[in-house]
Amino acid sequence: MTQQAILVLTTGGTIDKAYFDALSEYQIVDSGIPALLREARVAVPFRVVEVMRKDSLELDDADRAAIAAAARDAAETRIVVTHGTDTMTETAKVLASQVPGKTLCLTGALSPARFAETDANFNLGMAFATVQVAPPGVYIAMSGQVFDGLKVRKDREAGKFVAL
Repeated sequence: MTQQAILVLTTGGTIDKAYFDALSEYQIVDSGIPALLREARVAVPFRVVEVMRKDSLELDDADRAAIAAAARDAAETRIVVTHGTDTMTETAKVLASQVPGKTLCLTGALSPARFAETDANFNLGMAFATVQVAPPGVYIAMSGQVFDGLKVRKDREAGKFVAL
């Protein structure tokens, strides 16, 4: 096991959404990732950097380039990226082509981390474990599974990711 520091890049997505009843809609708010990591008593050194606050359906090429630059320019070689699930695989492709030699794992949630019944905590833990033990490359950790980031798709009907 490694004790190398892990960088967490937050980009938005459902994992960081909150529901505002007066507005009857979800909005991405300040990231709850630091609090989740404190509550989980994560003993591995980590650093959290907010890259952006966007729904993944709103991400464009410039946004993906910014995520890749943040990962590439970081001193850390083990990086977790929190991301919306709808376009997570698109960002994985960009990271694979633009961030060589590092271990990256994208993760997110199908329900906001602030909800009592959320998959956010488990997915984040899976991503932390993945970057500690996997060789360099890009992975996606969701629903108790770890996928090659280039060989996976989101099955919207089933509400999960599936290997290609």
